[in-house]
Amino acid sequence: MLSSRTGRGIVTAAVLGSGMAMLDGTVVNVALVRIGADLHASLTDLQWITNGYLLTMAALILLGGSLGDRYGRRRVFLVGVVWFAVASAACGLAQTPGQLIVARVVQGIGAALLTPGSLAMIEASIRPLDRAKAIGSWSGLGGIASAAGPFVGGWLVQYASWRWAFLLNIPLGALTVWMTLASVPETRDEEAVHGFDTAGAVLATLALAVTTYGLVQSEALGMFRTVGVIVAGLLVGALFVVVEDRTRHPMVPPSLFASRQFSGANLMTLLTYAALGAVMFFLTLQLQTVLRYGPLAAGLSTLPLTVLMLFLASRGGALATRIGPRIPMTVGPLVCGVGVALLAGLGAGDSYWLGVFPGITVFGLGLCLLVAPLTATVLGAAPDRYAGVASGVNNAVARAGSLLAVAALPAIVGLSGADYQRPVAFSRAYGTAMWICAALLAVGGAISWALIRDDRAAAPPT
Repeated sequence: MLSSRTGRGIVTAAVLGSGMAMLDGTVVNVALVRIGADLHASLTDLQWITNGYLLTMAALILLGGSLGDRYGRRRVFLVGVVWFAVASAACGLAQTPGQLIVARVVQGIGAALLTPGSLAMIEASIRPLDRAKAIGSWSGLGGIASAAGPFVGGWLVQYASWRWAFLLNIPLGALTVWMTLASVPETRDEEAVHGFDTAGAVLATLALAVTTYGLVQSEALGMFRTVGVIVAGLLVGALFVVVEDRTRHPMVPPSLFASRQFSGANLMTLLTYAALGAVMFFLTLQLQTVLRYGPLAAGLSTLPLTVLMLFLASRGGALATRIGPRIPMTVGPLVCGVGVALLAGLGAGDSYWLGVFPGITVFGLGLCLLVAPLTATVLGAAPDRYAGVASGVNNAVARAGSLLAVAALPAIVGLSGADYQRPVAFSRAYGTAMWICAALLAVGGAISWALIRDDRAAAPPT
């Protein structure tokens, strides 16, 4: 039960682990300028300090979920936490850009192991009646870690050192290991065979790695080579699908996608997280480039989002348990879209209370309705034995959506080169980008209404 000491311990351990990865993913962005000055890094170095982490995390996250199902979700989660903390120490001690890039690549591997495991532990250990509420608590508290990243990073960079953005993960990792060992029971797919789908693992990792590389390096590669790399990644992905359909014991069972609930929720995830990633990217730059906010002030501007997720995300999960996920997953993206539309008019000279606060508050309310039911629906549409794989698939889809939007949208709205430093050029493109994000959220809501059911009839049997 969620209300029991064990239930609370499971959620706490899951939040600490996934929150550590989420926090690191955002806190580093604020520190990049200071890192560049301290290590004499080039712009390309700074891009790879961010993208090296994203690349390995996105490429291996599906494999991380599958390993947890097979060898024990708690075990793989713990390996990921320790791996992440050790790599974080290497990041904090790096003396050259090359050392930091390598450490960030290694850190992404740890994140790929622990992230799907955090959700899989909840799905496999909490009773079905309490899962949506537990996932809501995980979403709200984990969302706080992500939203607090710019604030924490700004404070550490401004008053301490950029190195503490990484070294902070060492005590957090130790606390996570202690909570996991004390509270989380071991679970795994008891029906798993002894063999492992090596071909599927290699193809899935290669497909995600190549596609992600094309997305994050699109500006450096140029349009022609970018399209070629992405097409190559998609072709490897198609080969992965063929192999999984023909192997006796696939890493990702094709039967998962026979569920309209599972496929619909993941399609909605792709569109919604594309919009969410782009909104936070463009809003942060608009606040700093056009409204002249400092790093700390820009982080504080998202405080309403953090507060709302803390107090309301678990209630969004409880609401979906009572009335079903279809309405929250339809209304949530539409409310987010209204918030984004309000933010689209933000420009030079606007005050925080009239220009930022209304939009970010409405946006946060939509997220509280959306996030927990979405995650619970994806996991609920898969048999419990595949909790890790289902979580890995959904995490991979979410990150692919964010990467695609952040990589492609600047070019679509006419930004290039150093336009992010030119207030007039950036502000003009910002408004267009935000309206595109609002449209993506509206389409996500429509997909939920069309494909999501309020029962589990479409789920494969357990």
